[in-house]
Amino acid sequence: CVCWTVNVMQRANRGAAAADFEALYRREFPRMVALAASMCGSREAGAELAQEALLRAYRAWPTVSTLERPGAWVRRATVNLAIDSHRRRVNEHVTLARVAAEVSPDSGFGVDDRFWVLVRALPERQRAVVALRYVDDLSLEDIAQVLEVSVGTVKSTLFSARGALAASLGAEEVTE
Repeated sequence: CVCWTVNVMQRANRGAAAADFEALYRREFPRMVALAASMCGSREAGAELAQEALLRAYRAWPTVSTLERPGAWVRRATVNLAIDSHRRRVNEHVTLARVAAEVSPDSGFGVDDRFWVLVRALPERQRAVVALRYVDDLSLEDIAQVLEVSVGTVKSTLFSARGALAASLGAEEVTE
C-alpha cells in the first residue's frame, strides 16, 4: 500500500515537473531563438542553440526547476552556447586561413594560378593524385596507399590528369 502511494506520488511529481518544463519551454523558446539568432546571425543556428540550451535544462531539470528563475538559467546557457559557437567558427576560419597560406598551391610556391584552377576542375581522383604528387610530394606507392588503389591506377590517373592539364594549357606533356 505504501509502495503504491509512493509510485503514484512520484508519477504525479514527474507529471508536474513535465508540465513545469513544458511551460518554461513554451515561454522561453521563442525568446531564446531570437537571442541566439542575434548573436550568431542565423535564425536556423539560433533555433539549434536554443534547443540545445533547453535540452540541457531538461536534463538538469531537478536542479534547474528549484532555481528562482529557471528562465535565466536557460538564457545564460543559450548565451554560452552562442559564444562557444562563435569561437569555434572564428577558430575554424583562422585555422583554414593559416593552412591555406601554408600549403596552398596558389600561394607561396610561385605557381601559376591558372594551373591550380585547372587542377580543381579535374575529376575527383585525378585532382587528388595531382595534389598528392605535386603538393604533398608523395611517391606513386604512397599515393596508391592513401587512395587505396593500385600503383598502376595511380600511374594511369596521373597520366590522364597530366594529359588533360597539358591540353588545357596548350602545352605538350612533360614526363617526370
